Amino acid sequence: MLSRKLPSRLAYVPTVVENEGGNRERTFDIYSRLLRDRIILIGRPIDDVVANLVVAQLMYLAADDPEKEIQIYINSPGGAVTAGLAIYDTMQYVRAPISTVCIGRAASFGTVVLMAGAKGKRFSLPSASIHMHQPLIGGKGLQGQASDLDIHAREIIRIRTVLNELIALHTGQPLERVERDTDRDYFLSPEEAVEYGLIDGIIEQTRVPVLATPK
Repeated sequence: MLSRKLPSRLAYVPTVVENEGGNRERTFDIYSRLLRDRIILIGRPIDDVVANLVVAQLMYLAADDPEKEIQIYINSPGGAVTAGLAIYDTMQYVRAPISTVCIGRAASFGTVVLMAGAKGKRFSLPSASIHMHQPLIGGKGLQGQASDLDIHAREIIRIRTVLNELIALHTGQPLERVERDTDRDYFLSPEEAVEYGLIDGIIEQTRVPVLATPK
């Protein structure tokens, strides 16, 4: 296995060399190799760049085979709501079933992506952490006229309503409970996330999912 340097937060990205028969070899960076197996990794905060990459991969895989399952592995603190909604909407748009797996943590919009997988195909590893909260105001604070601040405040409330309705839709929880739970930071273990309806099971070391008990 080799490594090549990239001008990004990741100093090195591993590459994989595969023998294609005879004396022919082909080199892939690890993410491209995973993509060949229809695996997408979200391992960074979700911003416009990350969202565009994930959307592009989803659209490519959906065009390549609209019926074959896509897997998304999530280890992300969340990020920008608009960027996350681009990923969410694309997940709902493509016809291919999408399985989601939380590794490490799924926080904020990372949790929304996690719960947006196909019903029965949303999982977590045993030690992962899952977190929900209401939308936050980005940047170092808003400045401007009172009318401008009021516009931003109303938009935050609108986005909060949208996200709470999505959580209620995918978990089956009453909207009133979701609104109460997301009013402040709300942390869940994988077992609690199964009970809440955010995921459908926990993948143990045997790699056999421990499924939620049918209600």
